[in-house]
Amino acid sequence: MKVIICGAGQVGWQIARHLSGERNDVTVVDQDPELVRRATDTLDVQGVTGYASYPNILDRAGARDADMIIAATHSDEVNMVTCQVAHSVFGINRKIARLRSQSYLETIYSDLYRRDHMPIDVVISPEREVAAAALQRLSAPAAFDTERFMDGQAQLLGILIEDECPVVNTPLRQLSDLFSTLRAVVVGVRRDGTLFSPNPGDQLFVGDEVYVFAHVEDVPRTMEVFGKRAAKQERIVIVGGGNVGLTVASELESRANRVRVKIIEKNRKCAETAAEALERTIVLHGDGLDVALLAEAGVSRADAMLAVTDDDKTNMLVAVRAKSEGCPYAIALINDPTLVPLMGPLGIDAYINPRSTTVSSILRHIRHGRVRAVYSIGDAEAEVIEAEVLSTSYLAGKRISDIDFPEGVLVGAVRKGDEVIRPLGSTRIDDGDIVALFALAKDVPEVERLMQVSIDFF
Repeated sequence: MKVIICGAGQVGWQIARHLSGERNDVTVVDQDPELVRRATDTLDVQGVTGYASYPNILDRAGARDADMIIAATHSDEVNMVTCQVAHSVFGINRKIARLRSQSYLETIYSDLYRRDHMPIDVVISPEREVAAAALQRLSAPAAFDTERFMDGQAQLLGILIEDECPVVNTPLRQLSDLFSTLRAVVVGVRRDGTLFSPNPGDQLFVGDEVYVFAHVEDVPRTMEVFGKRAAKQERIVIVGGGNVGLTVASELESRANRVRVKIIEKNRKCAETAAEALERTIVLHGDGLDVALLAEAGVSRADAMLAVTDDDKTNMLVAVRAKSEGCPYAIALINDPTLVPLMGPLGIDAYINPRSTTVSSILRHIRHGRVRAVYSIGDAEAEVIEAEVLSTSYLAGKRISDIDFPEGVLVGAVRKGDEVIRPLGSTRIDDGDIVALFALAKDVPEVERLMQVSIDFF
């Protein structure tokens, strides 16, 4: 597949890394020659320096025979015009654009993206993706990472193994015997900074970060098995009243179970906008690092604190201060992945990486075959891929124990009809089943080969 990626920033580079690693023909376009050079020096991609919306630049990038274009520059307008030029001049079949401005995302203006207007097939909103990720984190407060699959019936949980975990030093195969009715599978373990897929004989140790796939009904029990207590989220403090904070607060307001939300926003105009848009949420104007203001917001009595300003270091410091004031659960928005290793030592419970959520969303739309969802784990260390098994797939008709999966791949869950089951070696994968696979980054191409997929533009 020939793909043009416009924008060689964090998201563009990450997408290029994924696609070039899977032997696609990838060309990166950016006006910054240093970013283009970084991409061509570190990845198996071609590079073109220039404005992505210029027809002659796209022509140099090979737009005449490209299958897809992904517009992920820092400018919404450049991304939109790029898709228009790709469609009108070069006839590129599939066009994906990252749009940040909420004005372009209003439902009442959705007709704008029809093929006879502004032909964009998929619009990705980083802020909406981050807001959705924040709500996911709040839904499982004892997990440092979480994502739902299979139409909400299954959930991936990232759990830190601590001293009180009752299954420390227990081989994973014994967990299956001890909790035979628990629909949960350990699919990944990060130990000493290295992520791997465990074997049945592997044990879990204090300090391990484990990724568990569980049926959504069994999530509370799964958390208990790993030594985590369920906690209600009735009082939440949000630091940062921009689009992300506003979206999260609005969603919490709309829920049937009463959640008391308070927002702290430094920018007065932004605070006023949030106050006008929300009904029950209290908006405070001031600095989230101000101890007195945090006390006024009741952070010591809050069940969770969410720091989603546009500054990583502010988010980290606010989370640390909230923890020091007695808040049991703090989430920080972190753009720079090099800061993530500091989360543990600083005592921050969970983080959200906008790059990872945006990359996951884009990958979901460009994967091969009947892929329904993709979630990127860590700094693109692994992926969870949810896909429908086709009748021509290598997997169809085989028992899991008979499938020659790579060492870094494990089956997290299988859905047959409306029922999600825990996969066993004897479980047979049939045509039409939905499978969720955990795969280390190096094994993703082999997973796609096993599923015998072809390019699917929907």
